[in-house]
Amino acid sequence: MAQAINLKPFRDFFRSEQIGGIILIFSVLVSLTIANSALGEGFENLLSTKLGYSSSNLQLEYSLSQWINDGLMAIFFLLIGLEIKREIIEGELSSPRKAAMPIFAALGGMFIPAGIYFIFNYNLETISGWGIPMATDIAFALGVLSLLGKRVPASLKVFLAALAIVDDLGAILVIAIFYTNELHLMQLLYSAGIMSLLITMNYLGVKRLFFYIIPGLFLWYFIHHSGIHATIAGVLLALTIPSNPVKRTSPLEHLEHLIVRPVNFLIMPIFALANTNIQFENKMLDGLTSPLGLGIIFGLTIGKPLGVTLFSWLAVKSGIASLPSRASWKHVFGLGLLAGIGFTMSIFIALLSFSNPIYNVEAKFSVLVASILAGVSGFVFLYSLNKKRAKRLRKARLTNKRHRIHAEIKNLDQNAISLP
Repeated sequence: MAQAINLKPFRDFFRSEQIGGIILIFSVLVSLTIANSALGEGFENLLSTKLGYSSSNLQLEYSLSQWINDGLMAIFFLLIGLEIKREIIEGELSSPRKAAMPIFAALGGMFIPAGIYFIFNYNLETISGWGIPMATDIAFALGVLSLLGKRVPASLKVFLAALAIVDDLGAILVIAIFYTNELHLMQLLYSAGIMSLLITMNYLGVKRLFFYIIPGLFLWYFIHHSGIHATIAGVLLALTIPSNPVKRTSPLEHLEHLIVRPVNFLIMPIFALANTNIQFENKMLDGLTSPLGLGIIFGLTIGKPLGVTLFSWLAVKSGIASLPSRASWKHVFGLGLLAGIGFTMSIFIALLSFSNPIYNVEAKFSVLVASILAGVSGFVFLYSLNKKRAKRLRKARLTNKRHRIHAEIKNLDQNAISLP
């Protein structure tokens, strides 16, 4: 007899995130306000402040901004990795057909936007920014989706999380291959050694989280110094945390329960404050209609939903994948719109793409505009989709009620005729 699956950590994950999404958006507004006020310069200096320890053998001194983006964000990626692994073992991604869907969707969400940007910037100096519209910001995309609450199927939240993490891992690979000047082989070998240790402990049945967290810190350090974005360490560590498909709480579920609220209520608001302090300039408006700006905006707002929907459709029609439970193609398109929220990762790639500060300013503002358009359009589309569905259900219930009343009246008439 099959044992029941423990769904409480999954409910906790999205219940807290629903409130966290509102706090996240509020943090963005506060950060933009600070950046465009008299406090902007002081806030920028604060983010540039060096913290930590540095010596000839150990380099752990970074700016406050780096600690947030590379350190705290690794914990966020750890949480997402834990959720994805648990869904692969016991949930929405447990079958190969379901797991294939977000992978194909993410590939479409990377190739089509990059192609659109390439067309707009072909043979131009800005062609090197083709990776900018490929990224999806997991935090903001899930934050907007969480505002819809129960108006969308729970499977869509898992689907978007899986799509976004595959998308961002793809972006990280793009950064490592095309935007990284130097990879350090020894650091990568150390990282591989630690991963081997973590996998071995999992295989031997080691359950204590302490024995995974300590090597995980070293894994983060070596990946950070290898030239690859340090946040991938969080995902790699999550893959090695022990889990089980039964009701008994596993180490994976225990760790997820420990960090879900600190991530949603503390880490993500701090992250938003540090990364959305964009100071508006006149040159930014001119950049929206340049090939650079148009490539980013069209790539994120049109290329993302087109690529996600098209590749998902091809995967389903070829029999490789299946739609998430209780989801329709309109839901997939709506998620494609939300996937156009590139924001932080897109801005990060933009800074790596151009040495010209004018291009950096144009790209950052274009990413901000495109992300706002994608977030608003995705939210409105999915919200209206739910309203139409609710209206159809009410109409169907009303029709059924009328049929029942009509049948009862007819039955009463027949009984009246049959009376002596």
